[in-house]
Amino acid sequence: MHIGLIGGIGVAATIVYYQRLTAAVDALGAELNLTISHGDIQTLIRNNLADDRAPQAEIFARQIDQLKGAGCDCVALTSLGAHYCIDEMAALSSLPIVSGVTPLDGFFAGENISKIGLLGTRVVMRTRIYGQLQQTQAVALDDEIETLGQTYQEIAVAGQCTPAQRAELLDAGRRMIEDHGVDAIVLAGTDLNLAFDGQDPGYKVIDALDVHVTVLADLACGRRSLDEVAMKT
Repeated sequence: MHIGLIGGIGVAATIVYYQRLTAAVDALGAELNLTISHGDIQTLIRNNLADDRAPQAEIFARQIDQLKGAGCDCVALTSLGAHYCIDEMAALSSLPIVSGVTPLDGFFAGENISKIGLLGTRVVMRTRIYGQLQQTQAVALDDEIETLGQTYQEIAVAGQCTPAQRAELLDAGRRMIEDHGVDAIVLAGTDLNLAFDGQDPGYKVIDALDVHVTVLADLACGRRSLDEVAMKT
């Protein structure tokens, strides 16, 4: 299956999707058929912060049309933050959209994880990943959502993480573990790998990107069909 990705939101996140999806498909002994459409992160940030869903959905719809023209069979966003307008996007989309959010709840339940701590965009933390978790309780540091969200935004735009930013995020995760009794910290922002990769924070960390990549790899290799995965159409 030919996978389409909407990338550039941000660039570092797109690179990680590409690297991990390529590795996952290779591990399954298959070849990856992939096309990436580059989006503008500054436009996404403005629309996301203003909760302007229709304009962003229209931008994504145009990119999806381009991906369909390139022969893609489905499309995925390389940003959980960008999923804020996925309903509006689905209404306009010319391709099935493979959700990066919907598979998470089932994954957590399958891992016997009942309570998670969230790090990601302001909206992702505030809405507890868009209210889509039914089997899993989600926690965020509500008094620090603005601060942590701004830190995440700066990392995503820069495509790099400073030592101070890394320390801030690692500490936020630690406090959710110790003060709120969560079973794991979920990186619900694609660029958070820049802070957490190669680190040993002393607690369980789950990268939501990896859950999404597993679904996309199964589709790419024909191990699952579009009818079998969680998506928006």
